[in-house]
Amino acid sequence: MSLIVSQAPSTERPPAAPPSLTPNQRAWRRFWRNRPAVLGLFWTLCLLVLVLTWPWIAPYTFEATSDAQFSPPSAQHWFGTDVHGRDLMTRVIYGARISLLVGWIGALVAVINGVVWGASAGFLGGKWDGFAMRVVDVLYSLPSIIFVIVLITTLEGFLRKWLVATFDAGPAAVGYARLIFLFAGLGAISWLNMARIVRGQVLSLRQRAFVDASLALGAHPLRVIAKHILPNIFGIVIVYATLTIPAIILYESFLSYLGLGIQAPMASWGSLIADGASQLNPIRVYWWLIVFPAGMLVTSLLAMNFLGDGLRDAWDPKGRSD
Repeated sequence: MSLIVSQAPSTERPPAAPPSLTPNQRAWRRFWRNRPAVLGLFWTLCLLVLVLTWPWIAPYTFEATSDAQFSPPSAQHWFGTDVHGRDLMTRVIYGARISLLVGWIGALVAVINGVVWGASAGFLGGKWDGFAMRVVDVLYSLPSIIFVIVLITTLEGFLRKWLVATFDAGPAAVGYARLIFLFAGLGAISWLNMARIVRGQVLSLRQRAFVDASLALGAHPLRVIAKHILPNIFGIVIVYATLTIPAIILYESFLSYLGLGIQAPMASWGSLIADGASQLNPIRVYWWLIVFPAGMLVTSLLAMNFLGDGLRDAWDPKGRSD
């Protein structure tokens, strides 16, 4: 006689399905797995915090002189001192404020110009698209750094006179005029890549059904661009803006090294490197005057490039689906 053993129904629940992630969540997951990009973000944030808090925690002021000229790195002066006995670490961090300011504002100018130019060309199309892209091609053919040099040397005097006459800026007009031209000039040569990228993205989105539906319902083209197209390319814009910042900082440092960028009493990484190079002589080499400003410049540029590359890889539409 066979016995039939009845089994109680299992109370175990089937494993829950993994939560679905949005494209942005998957992109951020890929970004946090990219160690160089995370290190670049960490270095950039630490530099920003140091720059913002240094005026309150610095043991020396920017213009404080002493009798310890050309003092090597020590416990009192971690980066040594310059020809006037000024603390080099303080000057390097204050120089970071100017370099980062030029990079961020220049990138903002490039983003605004590139997004407006590229989005209008891609959305309107036709003759305007052809004209807009030919303008970009012509500007590409010009040597960009020469354009900025010509802009500064020819128009700076007029702006300086206007600042003196209007705001009574005095000697500070030299620094303000040069800073304004660096903002405008470096931003004006850095928006071309952004315009082409935005145009390509807008051309692909322009053919989507939701754009046609919005236009069919009577939405104004500017509203369609602002509400439907720009939010879809926001990630791409942020990525390339992040890559634009170190390029502009490098341009500014090069111009300051040539004496065409930041002028005294202001200082940037490029002008500090130029000051250190002017002290090189066959008798004694004051190596810290070049090593520390150049080291901060190179390290910060690498960190920002790693950050931009990580964001680009994370938001790559052909990236891994994880």
